[in-house]
Amino acid sequence: MLDAERDFSLIGDHFSKCFMDKTGREIFEPFRSETMPNISNAARCRIIDDVLREALKCDPRTQVVTIGAGFDTRPYRMRGGYWVEIDEAAIIDHKNEHLPVTDAVNPLTRTAIDFSAESLDEKLSDLDATKQVVVVIEGVFMYLEVDEINATLQALRRNFPRHLLICDLMNKAFFDKYAYKIHNKLAAAGGTFTERPIHPAQQFLDAGYVKTYHMPTFRRARELGAMKKIVNIPDPVSWLLGLLMRDLNGYAVYCFQHNADS
Repeated sequence: MLDAERDFSLIGDHFSKCFMDKTGREIFEPFRSETMPNISNAARCRIIDDVLREALKCDPRTQVVTIGAGFDTRPYRMRGGYWVEIDEAAIIDHKNEHLPVTDAVNPLTRTAIDFSAESLDEKLSDLDATKQVVVVIEGVFMYLEVDEINATLQALRRNFPRHLLICDLMNKAFFDKYAYKIHNKLAAAGGTFTERPIHPAQQFLDAGYVKTYHMPTFRRARELGAMKKIVNIPDPVSWLLGLLMRDLNGYAVYCFQHNADS
């Protein structure tokens, strides 16, 4: 919402304000001052937006499945695709009230799930696996244990033999140096990261995925001009920071391709 209100906006998500009622604003208030994490989150969203736009440009009939969709508004902001959002019932109900499915510019289905009690496998089994499938899991994996991630990947592979997975991953070095402070605030709000691995992509490679894309959020924010236009860090300085502080690259968006026949 704050990004959309700026003259310089990374995403231009003018639908996000629909969800920021009094309670939402109160929850966000402790995070308002976290300038760099907020820029990083906006850059993460922009990176995923750009990947999806390319996929939809290649095949407008692509089925986009967003697991842990939260307040994602891409079905309203993009052209093309058959969209499926899967999340907890409270999230789905809130979204249906404030941004109805009928307002989306693309076909959109929302499916409620109790992640602690229901099978993701069963929810995915009703979807059309004959279409080109792109799965988006954004802002989720850092909260899951290794076995939970493996179970998710297994469900995806079983239901979509061929699919592209877009997700964000954080390594231990980034958490230890840069993310631990905001994590304390997240923990106070009820969200706790699991132990961050040294090489988070390895689990996906071990599961049979092939890495096709990798973009650190800090690097993309710098490329887009966010460091200069939002926090007044000149381009040469932000470039030097990225060069000298390599652990800044430890939080990134990844694309993994899975082909059962390869």
